[in-house]
Amino acid sequence: MPKSLADAHQSRTNRERTEATRLALIDAARALFVSKGYGDTSTPEIAVAAGITRGALYHHFADKRDLFRQVLVREAEAVAADIEAATPGQMTPRDALLEGSKAYLSAMSVPGRTRLLLIEGPAVLGLEELTAIDEATSAGSLRQGLEKAGLGKGEVSLDALSRLLSAAFDRAALEMDAGADAQEIHSAMRWLLERALGPEPRRKPAA
Repeated sequence: MPKSLADAHQSRTNRERTEATRLALIDAARALFVSKGYGDTSTPEIAVAAGITRGALYHHFADKRDLFRQVLVREAEAVAADIEAATPGQMTPRDALLEGSKAYLSAMSVPGRTRLLLIEGPAVLGLEELTAIDEATSAGSLRQGLEKAGLGKGEVSLDALSRLLSAAFDRAALEMDAGADAQEIHSAMRWLLERALGPEPRRKPAA
């Protein structure tokens, strides 16, 4: 193999190895944060669970808090991806909001996700940092959906409405995580969102 190709192959192999180690740490940390909580989880435990040295952990992450943040970012991105998959571009804004809300609650039912994003997250990172993560992912999707549906045009603040609805969805996820009937929660959130959207516009008859 020519040297340039060998160097490129080695570089790719190193990147893949680095990414594999990083993902192993995130996976191990997630499992421990869910089962034990952030405060009772140590970095040596995470390193052992990931099968690497503690020094390697600190090569990839500044500290336990930094690792925790990356766990939360991945969880939030997964929720946003599920919402995006459930709301293809050809949907009407109204239907996209209703299906997106259903997708959010379903995504939050993944074991451990509600604890990480809604309980441990605010306690460890603080509300401001967690809100920034949220607004960059699923909360941003909600605000955009409300805007496309025509809400917030003078009658009510779009920012305030999106924050309050986002809080309602988070509360719904917490209720489900605590054992509430999932179908009842889904139905209640759909009812709430439909009231915010107002009557469905009449569709024009086909020509």
